[in-house]
Amino acid sequence: MRGDTSQWPDVPFFRRAIQEWGQPALDVGCGTGRLLLTYLAEGFDIDGLDISPEMLTLCRAKAERMDLRPQLYQQAIETVALPRCYRTIIVPSSSFQLITDRSLAGQTAQRLHDHLQPGGALVMPFVVLGTSPGEVSETVARRPDGALVRRRSRARYDAVTQLESTEDTYAVIIEGQVVALEHHVRSPATRGYTLDQVRALYDRAGLRVVRVVSGFSDRPCSPDDLLFCVVGVRDPSGNPPE
Repeated sequence: MRGDTSQWPDVPFFRRAIQEWGQPALDVGCGTGRLLLTYLAEGFDIDGLDISPEMLTLCRAKAERMDLRPQLYQQAIETVALPRCYRTIIVPSSSFQLITDRSLAGQTAQRLHDHLQPGGALVMPFVVLGTSPGEVSETVARRPDGALVRRRSRARYDAVTQLESTEDTYAVIIEGQVVALEHHVRSPATRGYTLDQVRALYDRAGLRVVRVVSGFSDRPCSPDDLLFCVVGVRDPSGNPPE
């Protein structure tokens, strides 16, 4: 459904982050390898983490076609426990916001901190929720076999709880006829954050926020931004948070 993502602005953004903060790097929520395999092909030392075995199977198949051998881990971000630590950890696609429980989100940030080398950086984007309440969006893509896949989505955001619920309907259409239909409801699906809340989250995990930028740019974040990225650094001494 995403189409060609090679020109998405997060591709050079996370590349620059890894170049700045160093390797090895970890792609959390790597999925089918959109970013992971791109950077691996460029010679980066980067591992991938995802909870979905189906996603990782597709990633391995893509990697084989590219003659790449990624190190992939099937784990939940909330309980991540890997054999090495990293100079840079990226969490693309605002995936951290899928953790809807505040306490669990704090524990997860702590685990990511613990997987950073001293002086290493955690880089996470956050999307501002509730900007188009109740609106229905539609996306259509064509499969290699010629069938159309249509997705209709609606999101509802509760500003008090800062939780968003989503409703998605997928249809496979061949010659004008719907041949497959799936309906998915997630409640809640994602958690919203203010910038101050993200700063507090990083601080409690022992990460010093060194940069907040607008979208995937180098510009400082502004109050009107619908997407912002936060870079937090682990104490170079390696001391745990108090």
